Amino acid sequence: MTVERLLPNQDAEDLIELTREIADKELARRVDEHERAETYPEGLFATLGEAGLLGLPYPEEQGGGGQPYEVYLQVIEELAMRWASVAVATSVHTLACFPVATYGSAEQRARWLPDMLAGRIIGGYSLSEPQAGSDAGALTCKAERVADGYRVTGNKAWITHGGIADFYALFARTGTGSRGISCFLAPGRADGLTFGRPEEKMGLHAVPTTAAHYDSVLLEPDRLIGEEGQGLQIAFSALDSGRLGIAACATGLAQAALDEAVAYAKERRTFGKKIIDHQGLGFLLADMAAAVDSARATYLDAARRRDADLPYSRQASVAKLVATDAAMKVTTDAVQVFGGYGYTREFRVERYMREAKIMQIFEGTNQIQRLVISRHLAK
Repeated sequence: MTVERLLPNQDAEDLIELTREIADKELARRVDEHERAETYPEGLFATLGEAGLLGLPYPEEQGGGGQPYEVYLQVIEELAMRWASVAVATSVHTLACFPVATYGSAEQRARWLPDMLAGRIIGGYSLSEPQAGSDAGALTCKAERVADGYRVTGNKAWITHGGIADFYALFARTGTGSRGISCFLAPGRADGLTFGRPEEKMGLHAVPTTAAHYDSVLLEPDRLIGEEGQGLQIAFSALDSGRLGIAACATGLAQAALDEAVAYAKERRTFGKKIIDHQGLGFLLADMAAAVDSARATYLDAARRRDADLPYSRQASVAKLVATDAAMKVTTDAVQVFGGYGYTREFRVERYMREAKIMQIFEGTNQIQRLVISRHLAK
């Protein structure tokens, strides 16, 4: 189904139409092959970059698309409707560009942003560690100041595009406590930097997720982004935006599951009529549609607050919570609509269900989102 969208102007409508054309041509026709074989879609992100889809929410003077977040997120949703792995990786790339775009010096932005935002180089976000996921302040990867820059030693985990990305937004400890963490722009390849084998994941098979090991890796002084000790401020500011990206991914995934469930329910017949005409199933599909529409409205509300320079941290957590819980529910119900066939790999809905689960976990688990929301309420 083509989603009817309320967009701010004709340029936004043209961008969504371009995204749909690319997504149908480059994503929809390749997704099944790569997800089943667990192979990386070589060249695909270069195509998205050439189309201008990898730097959309950043200013044109920095080399970005100059699009408001409410439009960028709907582009992400369109990608997710065809291929969740690609949409998530696109959202993570946008997240990885945030530190340089927002906290970098004029020289750093001039040096790196044009290639980042054009998609000529692809980024990963490297905050989590084996013992520091939800508790980012517990990270131990260390960046020690030396005469010619910083020496980084330690392990990072759960890196989307790990081992493939050209750069990483890396967070490492330069001091003690929560104010002892700094942000760096780490290269994708360096002496002493190695990556673990890709994680054997439940879903999102086409884009690798890996651990990284830094063994006294030298980073030049100009790869420090912002000030020493500003790392968690940068990380959490970026994650507010990143959570909206995941909310849009989850909404697109849920929309895809709903569309396939409706199409199947219009074709499958039992007891002499289409199964969509049975009230019990019709009501189930109605609840699925309401969940998708609610998820979309929630992330768009947060995005519009961001675009208006209003506080949106709580709304971002609400959007991430609502949209990803909706995706889990809708994809599970889609499998139910298909019955026994939904449990087979003949149909995509079983993959959608597996892919939805991780969205309740990364960019801050949904339990962390509830913590963030409750703390805002307590203020």
